[in-house]
Amino acid sequence: MEDDTHIAFSDVTVRYGNDIALDNISLTIPRNQIFGIIGPANSGKTTLLTCINRTLELEPTASLQGTVTVAGQDVMKLRDVYKLRRRVGMVFPLPVGLPMSVYENVAYAPRMAGLHDKDTLDELVHKCLQQAMLWDEVKDRMNMLGTKLSGGQQQRLTIARALSLTQDARPDNTGPEILCLDEFSIAIDPVTTMKIEDVLLELKQNMTIILVTNLVQQAHRLADTTAFLNDSQLIEVGETEKIFSAPDHKMTLDYVTGDFG
Repeated sequence: MEDDTHIAFSDVTVRYGNDIALDNISLTIPRNQIFGIIGPANSGKTTLLTCINRTLELEPTASLQGTVTVAGQDVMKLRDVYKLRRRVGMVFPLPVGLPMSVYENVAYAPRMAGLHDKDTLDELVHKCLQQAMLWDEVKDRMNMLGTKLSGGQQQRLTIARALSLTQDARPDNTGPEILCLDEFSIAIDPVTTMKIEDVLLELKQNMTIILVTNLVQQAHRLADTTAFLNDSQLIEVGETEKIFSAPDHKMTLDYVTGDFG
């Protein structure tokens, strides 16, 4: 039987200076799933994401021991870190808009990856903005600075930008194989959040999605597999229904039922 592991952490410990952020973590993330990561604040959830595309290296005090692999490749041994980051789309809790137009926010990465045909770019920008549930609100303001949008709109623009390499974005028709979402809905209203959740369920057919969320019911709705972290440690990981109905650890049950956290 073919191994469906897409991402693997093996004995991974991450420190910021002397402080441990991840303590000897080992887990596997299957391909073409939504993988939920839940846990209290400062449990190591965001740090886990930054290991995958090596943005952890942007923190000067950070150090990593152990191995992280993507599609069987040790990410720390990859020479082209920028190529790795093109494979891993990342959406952070607060919107980070580029100081350029709405259109260019979405078109920038595909253009840098070699896509220059205007009609194809136009189609891609349209599609990504629709997927992020933003098109109707910005279709007449494509030349406006993205940073002038509201907070919720900027977050959806960030999602559109992360999606901009998903399909037909590069000459070889490849795009990010992994989409990491770190509290993507923190600045978005509930109705729009639910619409984007529907999009994510469709996108997992073509990519692996890692969803860090403090909204445990969001993980329950979306995730195929869920990992629970607390105090830098992996408490348990398993099928989402089991995690929420019959977890192996009482701490997990207490967290998903709201008794602590």
